[in-house]
Amino acid sequence: MSNLNSPFRTKTVEQSIRDTEEPEHALRKSLSAWDLTVFGVGVIIGTGIFVLTGIAARNNAGPATALAFVAAGVVCALAALCYAEFASTVPVAGSAYTFSYASIGELPAWIIGWDLVLEFALGTAVVAVGWSGYVRHLMETNLGWTMPTSLSGPDAGGHFDLLAFLLVLVLTAILVVGTKLSARITAVVVAIKVTVVLLVIIAGLFFIKADNYSPFIPPAQPQAEGVSGWHAPLVQVMFGYEPTNFGVMGIFTAASLVFFAFIGFDVVATAAEETKNPQRDMPRGILGSLLICTVLYVAVTLVVTGMQKYTEMSPTAPLAEAFKSVNQPFFSGAISLGASVGLITVCMILLLGQTRVFFAMSRDGLLPRVFSVTHPKYRTPYRATMLLGGIIAIVAGFTSLESLAELVNIGTLFAFVVVALGVIILRRTRPDLHRSFRTPWVPFVPILSIAASFWLMLNLPTETWLRFGVWMVIGVVVYFLYGRSHSRLGRAGQDARF
Repeated sequence: MSNLNSPFRTKTVEQSIRDTEEPEHALRKSLSAWDLTVFGVGVIIGTGIFVLTGIAARNNAGPATALAFVAAGVVCALAALCYAEFASTVPVAGSAYTFSYASIGELPAWIIGWDLVLEFALGTAVVAVGWSGYVRHLMETNLGWTMPTSLSGPDAGGHFDLLAFLLVLVLTAILVVGTKLSARITAVVVAIKVTVVLLVIIAGLFFIKADNYSPFIPPAQPQAEGVSGWHAPLVQVMFGYEPTNFGVMGIFTAASLVFFAFIGFDVVATAAEETKNPQRDMPRGILGSLLICTVLYVAVTLVVTGMQKYTEMSPTAPLAEAFKSVNQPFFSGAISLGASVGLITVCMILLLGQTRVFFAMSRDGLLPRVFSVTHPKYRTPYRATMLLGGIIAIVAGFTSLESLAELVNIGTLFAFVVVALGVIILRRTRPDLHRSFRTPWVPFVPILSIAASFWLMLNLPTETWLRFGVWMVIGVVVYFLYGRSHSRLGRAGQDARF
């Protein structure tokens, strides 16, 4: 028996599934395992592999950056096993928010939902601004077209980024029409993006020099002075150790950085309610997309660090610059084009994930219920999509492209911790549930996932923790002022387990 006045009241899996059957608040089931895998690959392969490879190799791990991608992939794989069990057992929109509501309680679910809304919003806006920069560069270089400075965004000395603004609006319209349409568009763009990545791997093999791999793990050396105070990793502030670049520890430092390149596979779980056969297809989509991208990442890193000495790699465009260094401008241009096209799907799927989390919170009454009404024809949460799309378009139009990867990283890692904890709790409280996919070796794997995610969180800057803490405090205030009193579960007047 649960106390309906408690902020830790839980919503049963059965009630969550029943809520998806309400005609006004139901989503259309149109996605297959292939669609989900395409979504996952589409959002994972983005700015991370095209940019972070150079930064991590040059500053942190050298050729051993390939091992950093493996380490980050292992952390994601542990979390993916937990996500796969939840997504197949609780096939409801909302991802980590919905999973937390069914296992830990309403307040933790609200906190994780609030966290995901920030993560996806920042990610969408930042990627849109990055895409705008790529497109402006391509127009100026290849077509001789120059955007007016006033419409080129703060990064170019202007006031408003018209291209980023228009991109988000177009993607919002596509998502309103339906996820199947967005899946088809994503499939085309993903094909282009994967082709570019394979082009890097295959063409680059002919320009590898074995000397560039020596030493594969460069000797450890102290980090540059100035990385202190609020900019220092929290683990350094807590334990007072002196962090190093390169060496074995440099690999883990690089893993904390390149983890950003994996962000997105968890977005697949937000589409569980729109999947035809979630019990079978969700685990395939989540684990399949993660496996494909990890293999591609490691291969690209090995090729690029073999083409160019890690000390000479570009921190902004490592793949394109590596081909320039071997006098292959055609491949360099193709990579830049592929990167700009690929960012479109990253932006779209992040926006999809945010609207589904917002929709789920609204349907539960924690946000105004008006935003959980679906379109009578397209069966999409059109009100939430238009609201969030409009807000993010404006933010993208006026936002400077700064280093927000750390804030997105901490939000994602926090979600990983909560989901892994939820698997342990739901196994104990609801052992009777049918689980078409079961996380192996519970509780060992979830505990290992929590420990690995938390370790990467500790390696993020202290200022990132402070910003994250401020956002969480605001979320708790909003919950107690609005969410708790408007919660459908709290107003039901019956046992929380229905």
